[in-house]
Amino acid sequence: MRLNIKTLFAASLATLAVGCTDLNVPVDSQYIVYPSTEEAAISKMAGVYFCMRDCFGRRYMEAMELSSDEFTALSFSGNWLDSYAYANTSLHNFTGEQATIDWMNVLGEGVVKANEVIDVLDENSGSQNLAAARAIRAYFTYIEMDCFGDAPIVDKKYSEKNGTDISARQPRADVARWIESELKAVADQLPEETTGENYGKPNKYMAYGLLARLYLNWPVYTAASVDQYDASNYSNEKLNDCVAACDKIISSGKFELGPVAYRFKFGPNNTELVQSGQIKDFIYAMPYHTLNETGMQYGRGHSYKDVKSLKPSYYGVKLSNSGGGYMAVTPEAAARFNLEGDERNTMVLQGTVHVYDPVTLLPTEEICKDRNGNPLVLEPNIKLVKQTAELDVGDNIEGWRQGARSIKWFVDNNDFKNKRNQSNDLPLIRYADILMMKAEALTRGAQATSGKDAQGLFNEIRSYVHAPEIDHAPTLDEIYEERGREFFDENLRRIDMIRFGHFEDEYCFHKKGFEFANFDKRHRIFPLHKKNQLDTNPNWDQNPGY
Repeated sequence: MRLNIKTLFAASLATLAVGCTDLNVPVDSQYIVYPSTEEAAISKMAGVYFCMRDCFGRRYMEAMELSSDEFTALSFSGNWLDSYAYANTSLHNFTGEQATIDWMNVLGEGVVKANEVIDVLDENSGSQNLAAARAIRAYFTYIEMDCFGDAPIVDKKYSEKNGTDISARQPRADVARWIESELKAVADQLPEETTGENYGKPNKYMAYGLLARLYLNWPVYTAASVDQYDASNYSNEKLNDCVAACDKIISSGKFELGPVAYRFKFGPNNTELVQSGQIKDFIYAMPYHTLNETGMQYGRGHSYKDVKSLKPSYYGVKLSNSGGGYMAVTPEAAARFNLEGDERNTMVLQGTVHVYDPVTLLPTEEICKDRNGNPLVLEPNIKLVKQTAELDVGDNIEGWRQGARSIKWFVDNNDFKNKRNQSNDLPLIRYADILMMKAEALTRGAQATSGKDAQGLFNEIRSYVHAPEIDHAPTLDEIYEERGREFFDENLRRIDMIRFGHFEDEYCFHKKGFEFANFDKRHRIFPLHKKNQLDTNPNWDQNPGY
């Protein structure tokens, strides 16, 4: 018997604490007219695809990057301390009240919206919209599982078959298996086109790319508990499946690392470069526009705090807005950009800063000057004014210059002047990641298939960015370090650190000699937010360790 859709929707709203819906109104008033045709479903799906736009543009990024060894939080004599939201994330002292993890409810909203479409489309129709709704629901659930552990499986058919409550969080391993089954079921029903009108929407290769990522991290997601995953005893029954998923994408012939240079993939006009065929690396991306598709604000936290005073700024022009400066590149991450000839080295500013050409996105001979007219010199080895949990560097020129800076997401003032919004699209799954995941799976023991071996795949990445190629099969350590270069500032480092067994490493201020740093293995996942999760879902328990 078909489960009453109003009951499902109301239950989902109550249990998932939908953040973008006004819940301070009678539940009956939230019922809507559901789409009954394919055309109406298309209209409805628009709200599903881009539900995470705001979150990916800032808060998700802060959680992923500040909890990794790529970035550290800084505060400036109280400025940008923000109730320790950023500092706690860098020190792995997460709390259930900080802004950096206050977005699980947005994922819940996306799941609810996807279910609205799924419920009214004929499951036997072979509809691409139905497949897309299931794929995006699986993707949102994947992020919940990756970041928060146990997660609701809001799938009425799964609930009916397994006797589960859609409002309850299910064990992480069960969630991983459900995601796998959903992606396998819909992958070949999804469109193959990744650009044009389908840009930013689920496609066949997005599903296989997410499957590959799921499979490579399978031992992490199916461990008896978060803290019991042991990278030194990595054993993965899904390695061959990971390679098979990667091969689906590689053999399609639709993707390549170029043809444009690496730096342009992340620049302010990458939308046009994708649509014109000059970027063929993006399998799945989140589109942004400074006015119409807002939320991308990487430049806000990454940029030198006093960047507005620079004439010109290192972005080649004077900026209309100040930077936040609260996310500095760690010394360890900055030191990775040391390969001779590697184009990726220009992504990180350290030492004496040069002004970049906003057209070529390369440094010029001109030296950037600070507000006093002196050369701007960024100090990669960050000095705090006091050894406290604030990670305070002082609110002056000496403090502002602490830490290297990422300019991977190059700022265009024509965008940045609009409340610091940028038009740089965010790739969520890149072809480069497919190559590196296959190389890693082969190195970990997967059966070899047709095409390049691990060394060939590794060198394909190196050759593209003009970095030295290797003359041997890559080690896991080399793959880990190379991923740190290739996917720097792309929200993947936390996942990589956990899989490779480095999340509890000592780096920057996350050191055992720093009394405020936390090394609890249970902190590999974040706590549930008190207000938007626990208070609205009284039957949910806080994650262990918090």
